[in-house]
Amino acid sequence: MAGDAAVTAAPGIDAATREAVVALAHDAAAAILAIYDSEFAVEHKDDDSPLTAADMAAHRCIVDGLARITPDIPVLSEESAHEVATGLRRSWRRLWIVDPLDGTREFVKRNGEFTVNIALVEDGVAVFGVVQAPVTGVTWHGGAALGALRREGGREQPLHVRAPATAPLRVAASRSHRDTRTQAFIDRMGEVEPVGLGSSLKFCRIAEGALDVYPRFGPTSEWDTAAGQCVLEGAGGAVVDPQGRPFRYNQRDRVLNGDFIAIGDPALPWRQWQG
Repeated sequence: MAGDAAVTAAPGIDAATREAVVALAHDAAAAILAIYDSEFAVEHKDDDSPLTAADMAAHRCIVDGLARITPDIPVLSEESAHEVATGLRRSWRRLWIVDPLDGTREFVKRNGEFTVNIALVEDGVAVFGVVQAPVTGVTWHGGAALGALRREGGREQPLHVRAPATAPLRVAASRSHRDTRTQAFIDRMGEVEPVGLGSSLKFCRIAEGALDVYPRFGPTSEWDTAAGQCVLEGAGGAVVDPQGRPFRYNQRDRVLNGDFIAIGDPALPWRQWQG
C-alpha cells in the first residue's frame, strides 16, 4: 500500500487492525448512503440535535464491528453514550470514541458535508483516528505518531499541513454553528479567506493544507473532534485549548469539549487572535 511505511510503527493497535477499522468506516458509510438516497424521517434528541435512521444504522455497524475487531476495547458512541455510567467510562484507559454520523444537520440538508468518525484513545490521548466522507468516498486516517494519509479510489497519499502559512489565511467556519466570539477571532486575523464547511471535514482539510485554522468557541462533544485531531496531528498540525494545552479525552465527568483552536502551522500567532 502506498504510504504504508509511514504508519507501521505506532502506539495503540497494529497496522492490520487499523486497516480493519478503516474498512469498518467504509461499511458505516455504505449504511449511511443507503438511507441518504431515500426518504428519511428526522427526530430530535433532548438537546434538540437531529437524529435519523442513518445515525443509528452507522452506530450499529461500527459498534458491532469494533466488538469483533477489538473485543477488549470498549466503545463510547454518540448514540449510546447515555447508556454508559460516568464512573465506568472514566475507568477505561483505552476506548474507542465514535461519531457514527458527524454532521447530521448537513446530512438532513443533503449537502454531502458529513462524516464517520472513529478514534482510539489511550490514557486521554487520541492516538489513531479515521474520518470517512460517505458521499465522496474519501478516507483520512492517522495519528501524531503515525503520520496522516488520505485514501481515495484505492490510492493513498501522505498529508502535510501548509507551513509556513501565509496570508490570506484560510479559515474553516462551520456552516451550522457561527457565534460572535468566533467572528471576532477571525476579524483579528488580518487578511483571511473564510470557508464554510461542515463536520470533521474541517480538520481534514487543514491536514491537507487546503485550510489553515479552525477556531471553535462553543459546545462540541468528544466524538466530534477526536478522529479529526488524530488526522491533523499526523499531518503536523495541532488542536489546543485557549491556553495552548493539547486536547485530551475521557478525562472529565462530561463528554463536552471546551473551546479549541485547530491549526495547521503551529507557528501562527493564534494567541494574539483571541483578544
